[in-house]
Amino acid sequence: MRRLVLGLGILLAMGSTGSLQAALSKDTVIVGLSSPLFVTAPASDSARLFIVERAGRIKVFVGDSLNSTLFLNIVSKVLSGDEQGLLGLAFHPDYAQNGYFFVNYTARNDGRTRISRFSVPPGNPEVADTAETVLLEIPQFADNHNGGMIGFGPDGYLYIGMGDGGSSGDPGNRAQNPDSLLGKMLRLDVSTVPYSIPPDNPFVLPDTARHEIWAFGLRNPWRWSFDRLTGDLYIADVGQNVREEIDFQPASSPGGENYGWRRKEGFSCFNPSTNCDPLGVLTDPITQYLQSDRCSITGGYVYRGCIAPEAYGHYFYGDYCTGEIWSFRYDGVTISDSTDHTTEIGMDDFDLASFGEDARGELYLVGIGTGTVWRLVSDAPPDSCVASVCPIDLMGDVDTSGSVSSADIIYMVNSVFKGGPAPLPVPEAGDVNCSSSRTSADIIFLVNFVFKGGAAPCDACTLL
Repeated sequence: MRRLVLGLGILLAMGSTGSLQAALSKDTVIVGLSSPLFVTAPASDSARLFIVERAGRIKVFVGDSLNSTLFLNIVSKVLSGDEQGLLGLAFHPDYAQNGYFFVNYTARNDGRTRISRFSVPPGNPEVADTAETVLLEIPQFADNHNGGMIGFGPDGYLYIGMGDGGSSGDPGNRAQNPDSLLGKMLRLDVSTVPYSIPPDNPFVLPDTARHEIWAFGLRNPWRWSFDRLTGDLYIADVGQNVREEIDFQPASSPGGENYGWRRKEGFSCFNPSTNCDPLGVLTDPITQYLQSDRCSITGGYVYRGCIAPEAYGHYFYGDYCTGEIWSFRYDGVTISDSTDHTTEIGMDDFDLASFGEDARGELYLVGIGTGTVWRLVSDAPPDSCVASVCPIDLMGDVDTSGSVSSADIIYMVNSVFKGGPAPLPVPEAGDVNCSSSRTSADIIFLVNFVFKGGAAPCDACTLL
């Protein structure tokens, strides 16, 4: 029944239409950061949010404050400034078991891109071990177009977005060069050290390009993401002087797409200026926008959270120079429900460095200049909430294990009677009987649900 209700809710949400402008806003979550570039969390950890600062620091936000101790400090190794620095962070899918996480940073000695693995020691998840395992180093030729985003795909492999190496117009034509890792999406198996090549990478057989390459023809894929529900890949690629684009790769793709740069910028020829795809082998973006006062696209995520259900299924993105923010739905063929959110959630000029997701799929906005992180929230009244978009047992899964069990009852007993930590990820978690407070009545409700087949716990949307 739970799966049926959840599935119906998702279908209803995906089928909804109309502008979101009156329904969304952003709540301030963290202030006082120093040039933050990214936020994320391990898939298994809905209690914490990890913040990447450009200089080479990773901080942890838990409850309502930052930990006083840094999670990781590699400032001495990082060349920081403009488009260089500690640029990306990804937690291993099995982080809860192996403690591995991966970073992308600009090496202080010569500006090369370095992909490294770190880990947390057993028994102390709040501070990472500074011992570094370098997986991959890629020489750079300029201080821009270094890419920066890394992340694990649904297949468990590590993906790396690499810019073309900088300068104007990709003078080395590196994005189209099969022997260069620049201007590409890379795909690595990091289950071995330093890494191995997934056997189904597109250029292993035939041997026509570097085996790490998953896709070609990118200028600077600063931020890209997988849709956590469908596995589709959205790549926001920063343009030259005229066009910013969003490329798309369906989850079913075997890889090998050529997204066009420098032969094309957006939908138009760049170099050469005409007849740039005579064989019809280039993959066009799904959309583009013209720069005008804009300058650099900041890619986001397809929203799959609970607290802003009106936004469910929308891909969010924005422009760094103007702070404008937009969204749309994409079904693999057609874009729909395009919405301008600048009025309600837009940001200052030159501030929108990144979007981010937490373990529950909630969406965050990162302001590099203001040093602030915001979370997308809903302004809609409760009766407009598509309640079953949220997992039906969210409010009862107070230990964030992914299911409701006797462990949640123990957690609630400790929270209500012994001063233990409040349930996460939302303040109302644990209010399983929808009474607007957490009391012993909620514990009784959970006991009836877990052991006696009683009513399902209240879901988060009911309380918006």
